[in-house]
Parts: sequence; structure tokens; C-alpha cells
Amino acid sequence: MFSRVLVANRGEIAVRVIRALHELGVEAVGVFSTADRDALHVRLADQAVCIGPPSSAESYLRIPNLIAAAGTTGCEAVHPGYGFLSENPAFARACSENDLVFVGPSPDVMERLGDKASAKAEMRAAGVPLVPGTAEAASLETIRSVADEIGYPVMLKATAGGGGKGMRLVDYPSGLDDAFSAARAEAEAAFGDGSLYLEKVVAPARHVEIQVLCDAQGGVLTLGERECSIQRRHQKLVEESPSPALSPETREELEASVARACALVGYRGAGTFEFLLGPEGEPYFIEVNCRLQVEHPVTELVTGVDLVREQVRIAAGGPLALVGRAPRHGHAIEVRINAEDPTRGFVPAPGVIERFRPPLGAGVRVDTAVEDGMEIPPYYDSLIAKVIVRDDDRPAALRRAVRALEELVVDGIPTTRGLALDILRSDAFASGAYSTGYLDEMEEHLPSLRPA
Repeated sequence: MFSRVLVANRGEIAVRVIRALHELGVEAVGVFSTADRDALHVRLADQAVCIGPPSSAESYLRIPNLIAAAGTTGCEAVHPGYGFLSENPAFARACSENDLVFVGPSPDVMERLGDKASAKAEMRAAGVPLVPGTAEAASLETIRSVADEIGYPVMLKATAGGGGKGMRLVDYPSGLDDAFSAARAEAEAAFGDGSLYLEKVVAPARHVEIQVLCDAQGGVLTLGERECSIQRRHQKLVEESPSPALSPETREELEASVARACALVGYRGAGTFEFLLGPEGEPYFIEVNCRLQVEHPVTELVTGVDLVREQVRIAAGGPLALVGRAPRHGHAIEVRINAEDPTRGFVPAPGVIERFRPPLGAGVRVDTAVEDGMEIPPYYDSLIAKVIVRDDDRPAALRRAVRALEELVVDGIPTTRGLALDILRSDAFASGAYSTGYLDEMEEHLPSLRPA
């Protein structure tokens, strides 16, 4: 096991990783921008190093600064958390070149799976079901031909990156040229790579993902699925496990295909394979996230497996204690609380949190770095807390989630708490029959989305 690990992140995920390291008896070195000097993760770390000014481009995304921080403090490994550089092969390679273990997949695997077209080729070889479309990045002419063959609507997607950048929905052939130009320009600006590929639009669709852990000895553990269909602008708001849409047969098929893919590509560490479910429940692969997910606590609560501790053990060369399919118990729901104003199109709402009171009680977990009087800076992601609950079955977990959100107090800034309550109280969510179009379909019925 390592003796000291650099945590190359901030906020609630930095706090989460630091706590896991301490439970393993490992020292944690934190990093911070000048905007985060007084942050909770800085105080919890055994040591902390300032890596630059508030802008993430000059601090949390500066590879030389992070490598230097790890070197000067005598770290043996680097945990990237999620976001920032967590899926950046150059960062993983820089760690290796400086005798640091990157807690995650190898740079080669990250490059292959980070390119969506390359990932689809890997999945095809492993027998993972794919969405109809182009097999790789394609020209406008090729995309037009394939779109005519598979039928509209179709989705243009950037081969690099994610988060909804470089994506355009095209309903009719007449809109393809303009959508292609706009998506290519956005992808070039966001990722430095304007290449695009095409997929058939699966609608109505569910969004589910399979969690895996893989060790260096070839062991693979699948930990079931998370339902992630409640989204806004391709960003998740509510997640649950197990998915109310997945049949036992489809679940077994997906986990088996993901295990085959992990063995084929030589995956190591924690990863997530994302899928769409079509109207009849048919699954289609979307992408692989080569990192820890924001919603990982959902899986932890239903499997009892601490994913962060397992990441560190695997990176240190240890084998998985269990391979195959992890046992699952009960039902878990996670709600993301963002510093955003839903009545104004989810515009970020930085400011000072005057009062923060997390919910307590059996089966409730809150992952956060928020404290009374803390200023939410405008420079980073708007996520401020995650409320996660578990109970014996979905109805009980849903009631517990509502109770927890009712107890949650966040004063001083607008948040998505009220919207989350509206969602969980809705008949559409309670039925389990919702899709990725939930927010658009329910807009008139969710009071928290109405302008004040």
C-alpha cells in the first residue's frame, strides 16, 4: 500500500478521497487554488499545496503544477477524482514519467476508450450492443449517406470529450449541413478536435450505466447498474440503483458484455460503461468513463463496496477480493444539489452559503464540502452536495429521499433542492417509467422550474 497520495481535485470529491485514504492508513496531500485556500479538503489533508490562481486552467488543470506538488511532498501516487484531469491520458503519462502511480487506467487504455469512435470499435469486438451509426469519425458526405440509411432523427457527436459539447440533434435532412458545421466548431473549441460521428437517436430512451472494478491480475467485478435518465443538458440530476427499467435478462447480458470488454482492452481500476435503453428495453452502448463517477455512492450503498478504497488498492497492485458479479441489496437514490437557479434555465448561482444543515438519520448519506459561511466560487462546477439514501425497496427509498430533502437546509443561494423534491414527488418518477425527456415533458408540472 502507498504511504502518501496526492489528491488532484477539490470540493466534495477531494473530501471523499481524503477520507478514504485516511481509512486505509495513507497520508493525503491536498492541492488548492487561491480561491480554495480555506476549503474543507485543505483542512482535512495532511499537507496541502497551492497550485495557482482561481482559474482552473491555471491551477487544477496545470499538469506541471500537480506533478511538482506530488514530487515536493514525496507522494507515491495521484488520485484524480472526477472531472478536471481524471480522464486525461497526458496527465496519466506525466505521472508515470515522474515515478508516480496514476490511480486509474493506463494512458493507452484511456486514449483508446476516450475516443468515442475507437471505443465503439473496441466494444464491437467484445460483442457489446451498439447504436446504429458511423463506426468512426466521418465526413459530412459519409454522415449524410448513413443518416439517409438509418433514418432521422440522428445525433452528431464529437469523438473527443463529453458533457454535451459538440452534440447536435438533427430531425430532418435539411438541417444536417448547419448542424454539422456548428457541432464541429464547438468540438474544436472545447477539445481541440472537431471530428464528429453519427448515431441514430434512440427515443424515448433511458440512460443506464454499468459500474466495474478491474485489477492488474485480470480480475473483473461488475457492480450492477445505475439509472441516470433524469438530466438537464446531458448532465445528471437524480440517479438510482437498480434501474426500474432493466430486466434481469438485460442486466445479465450487459454485465457479461462489459466484463468481456474489460478483459479485451486490459482495463484496470474503476470505470463506467454507459448505455441507452430503447423503447422496448433494448440496450445500446454510448461511451466509457475511465474514472470514478459523481454518482458512485449509489453503487456503494447497494453493494457495500467502497469504490475509492478499491481504486487505491488496485493501483497499489492488490487483487480484487471478489470477482464476477457483486451482490446487491436494497435500493439507493442519489440527488445532486447544485448551486443553480432552475427558474432561470439552471444558470450558476455562486455566492455565500449562510446556513447549511444536512439531513441525518438511518440510511442517509451526504457527500459535500460545504460549511456555514462558505463562499461558492464562480470558477468551478456548480455541484455543492449529494444526498444519497438507501432502503429495502424502491418505494421505501423514495420516501426516505423525500424526507432527507425536506430536512436539508441551504440558505443564501439558489439551489436545485426544490426541483429535486418536485421530481421525487411526481407520479412520473414514482412510476419508474420516465425517460431522458422527463424534464421537457414535465416542465409545466414542476413548480420549481417556473420563473419567480
